[in-house]
Amino acid sequence: MLSVFIIASACLILGLFSGFLMHRSDFCLVATFRDLFLFRSWFLIRVLVLLIVTSMVLFEVAHLLGLLPFYPFPLLGSLSAATFIGGFIFGVSMVLAGGCVVGTLYKMGAGSILSMVAFIGLIFGSGLYAEIHPFWSTFIKKTTFFPGIITLPNLLQIAPGWLILPIVGLSLWLFRRWQRQNLWQRTAYANNYLQPWKAALGLAIINLFSYIIAGMPLGITTTYAKLAAYVEHFFWSQHLGSLSYFQAVPLNATLPWLGLHLQGGAAPRIDSIAYIQGPVIIGIILGSSLSAILNGEFRIYWRAPRRQYASALIGGIIMALASRMTPGCNVWHLMGGLPIFGLQSIAFLAALLPGAWLGSRLLTTIVMDS
Repeated sequence: MLSVFIIASACLILGLFSGFLMHRSDFCLVATFRDLFLFRSWFLIRVLVLLIVTSMVLFEVAHLLGLLPFYPFPLLGSLSAATFIGGFIFGVSMVLAGGCVVGTLYKMGAGSILSMVAFIGLIFGSGLYAEIHPFWSTFIKKTTFFPGIITLPNLLQIAPGWLILPIVGLSLWLFRRWQRQNLWQRTAYANNYLQPWKAALGLAIINLFSYIIAGMPLGITTTYAKLAAYVEHFFWSQHLGSLSYFQAVPLNATLPWLGLHLQGGAAPRIDSIAYIQGPVIIGIILGSSLSAILNGEFRIYWRAPRRQYASALIGGIIMALASRMTPGCNVWHLMGGLPIFGLQSIAFLAALLPGAWLGSRLLTTIVMDS
């Protein structure tokens, strides 16, 4: 089917560019918060603010021009207590894992066995969530605030521009001030190093194209659950059939520009989730590998203390659980939901911060303590 091929190809290309940019700049969302709490470094926080504000402007301009297929986008839900709980747990676990759901991919693509262990944990944890899904979905329904309302402008009944304009005005003042203080540049000795602020601008543009072409910003965590379902189908197919999570079809929308019906979930089959998110995952890994190879940096590196391997595995498992509990990951919420003022995403960030602080404490006192 031509439309499916177009979507899958576009997502693969976007994934390739994302992996290349993240590896070349070493821009990791986990390091953004970890460095803040461990080293009191605000450098990557400034880069993240640039990424979010740029995405905010790009998304709104595209929205006003009628380029966005959906607003808000599918799979972004109403706020519930589960968002806070899942966001907090995600913050703790991403620091312990040494990378988020996307950071794990680009580091693995460059040859990190430690990140591969975290990747395995993500798949295992995604399958584990299916066991608690009936209870958790009930909890979400019982603790949902403002049912059917997805964004803050929707809640306040105002146009998004009324929130965007003052934020952009303040941000431009801050950006100019940081530029005068030379706070955008990081001293680096790696060959062909890309300053993170440039990567942030590139990722904002990539995310815009993803939103326009595929109907939603970058997101990959449902595919981790899909991979877990394939594994479980191979070893325990009867039990798989009894799990309601793998029967659900959360994505159900029609992409206007192609007239393509998007439908899919975590079940072990090729559906819209598979050909939207799957190529992004493959692209990030290949893009990072390409960057490392072209820079002469690709190597398989596995030397790390046993505690770090245990932390990566356990962190990956818990992070996968948290991404399903929220639902969504840091990339989905910070780069996608937050720029359109998604209530889920605002709550996710609020809970992620104390979680990352606790994760940083655990990292230094348990994992790294000799």
